Amino acid sequence: MSYLIKGVKRCSPVSQMSKVTGSLFKAHTLKNILGINEQQLKISRASSQLSSEKANSYNYVIVGAGSAGCVLANRLTEDPLSTVLLLEAGPKDTLLGSKRLMWKIHMPAALTYNLCDDKYNWYYHTTSQKHMDNRVMYWPRGRVWGGSSSLNAMVYIRGHAEDYNRWSREGATGWDYEHCLPYFKKAQTHELGPNQYRGGSGPLHVSRGKTNHPLHQAFLEATQQAGYPFTDDMNGYQQEGFGWMDMTVHQGQRWSTASAYLRPAISRPNLSVAEKTLVTKILFQGTKCIGVEYVKNGQTRKVFANKEVILSSGAINSPQLLMLSGIGNADDLKKLGIPVVCHLPGVGQNLQDHLEVYVQQKCTKPITLYSAQKPLNMMRIGLEWLWKFTGEGATAHLESGGFIRSEPGVPHPDIQFHFLPSQVIDHGRVASMMEAYQVHVGPMRSTSVGWLKLKSTDPSDHPIIEPNYLSTERDVWEFRQCVKLTREIFAQKALEKFCGPEIQPGSHVQSDKEIDAFIRQKADSAYHPSCTCKMGQPSDSTAVVDPQTKVIGVENLRVVDASIMPSVVSGNLNAPTIMIAEKAADIIKGLPSLQEKNVPVYKPKTLETQR
Repeated sequence: MSYLIKGVKRCSPVSQMSKVTGSLFKAHTLKNILGINEQQLKISRASSQLSSEKANSYNYVIVGAGSAGCVLANRLTEDPLSTVLLLEAGPKDTLLGSKRLMWKIHMPAALTYNLCDDKYNWYYHTTSQKHMDNRVMYWPRGRVWGGSSSLNAMVYIRGHAEDYNRWSREGATGWDYEHCLPYFKKAQTHELGPNQYRGGSGPLHVSRGKTNHPLHQAFLEATQQAGYPFTDDMNGYQQEGFGWMDMTVHQGQRWSTASAYLRPAISRPNLSVAEKTLVTKILFQGTKCIGVEYVKNGQTRKVFANKEVILSSGAINSPQLLMLSGIGNADDLKKLGIPVVCHLPGVGQNLQDHLEVYVQQKCTKPITLYSAQKPLNMMRIGLEWLWKFTGEGATAHLESGGFIRSEPGVPHPDIQFHFLPSQVIDHGRVASMMEAYQVHVGPMRSTSVGWLKLKSTDPSDHPIIEPNYLSTERDVWEFRQCVKLTREIFAQKALEKFCGPEIQPGSHVQSDKEIDAFIRQKADSAYHPSCTCKMGQPSDSTAVVDPQTKVIGVENLRVVDASIMPSVVSGNLNAPTIMIAEKAADIIKGLPSLQEKNVPVYKPKTLETQR
């Protein structure tokens, strides 16, 4: 301090002036330099942000590694220049790379295990159903690699040709049967070989029911005695009638889309997959989709798509994510404080599902699967499957079934049957009580339509699900028919030697009123939610995606899964969902649609009779 004072004292006014000027000049120069450095720093930060965004950017980001997402991940990475990130909320479907260690998924007979907890399952529930004695219905949905194809009963059913022709009339132009059949075939390798209806070189292995179980044989014989035709391929020329089911089972193992499509593509350098990753929001610049936000290990991150984001999260999660991101009914979004990106009132509307009921008969001979469910036998069956993928563990046992018309005048089947030589109670969550067999039976084109809406802005909150089951007289009447027509089949001579008392509905249930009450108490979801982001023309105010699968009103965003069906198909949904993804992959790649014209489809000789 003393040194500074002394120095000042020694300075003359002139030298002091020059010092001040010099200091000002230095300060000005320094300020300029600092300003330049600050600007350079900003540029450098922006450039490193851009390069990190580029490093965190893909051509396509697919949300959901389920029945559709796995197909798209495989097909879009066939081009080595296309980079794809596949995000899945659930875990992998293997443990340490082993299917055997995840036997609850891959052993076909173990399918009910994953219906009992929420480990690989979204575990949804509906609102109280006012037309079903206020019951809350359970809706399992897959939350794992393969999605619901890793949880379902492995039944491979395409629906009827007329379902797809109806889609076209409903506004999904280019999605009629002649444009969809080639994609069913492209997906499939059928164990019986290719023909006009079956594929022979696709990733999805499909096998045909081949059991010698006497109850399956007797059931098929009884259906013919009741006057119904035998069909040798319900996915081919003739859906109508009864026969052996096709199944997504290959060499004794569940053949999910994770096995068929994802694992064969996983080693491609242009495919990245992240599991246990919950996508919480779609990112937009104006109405242009640029990426998604997600949570992994408790941390929120962003990833960018320089071409498109594709939602393949299923009929519940896809509309939920659209609404959370500001696409949906503007009034509903504003009530929750969600900024509106695009008013699209059809999001979450048009919810359709199949409802079914179990008609159960006591079996007089000890030949059902009842004994197989005893602990020692389960252990024996499990060990055989673990050792060589054979035995009673290598099938889901739903090997026969069929399709019929509920009444004269119905142009193609509207009731579906699955036969099982066992008794199922509460989705398989309660053990079988006795030697019994059953059919799962239900209408396929119900007129009751529901909706789903956000409960809150929290992405981990399940949405409000309102299927509105049995809300029309037609649906109630069709279920009565289901019970009456099943009883007629079970009363045929072929089943006489096995036929004990009826367990469900029970002999005391006879009048229409009693049957209706039974249906209200016992019918349950067949797990086929769909149609909540329906495909249609942009002029249709209820449509969510156009026939190119693009979300209407925004850019660079598609939905590809069962939610885009304009109306539910006449059968199980897994095969049609895989077909949708195969067809959408060609659309995204800019390829012309495959087409097969004039493929014959069975029509009843007369509609004046029911069979």
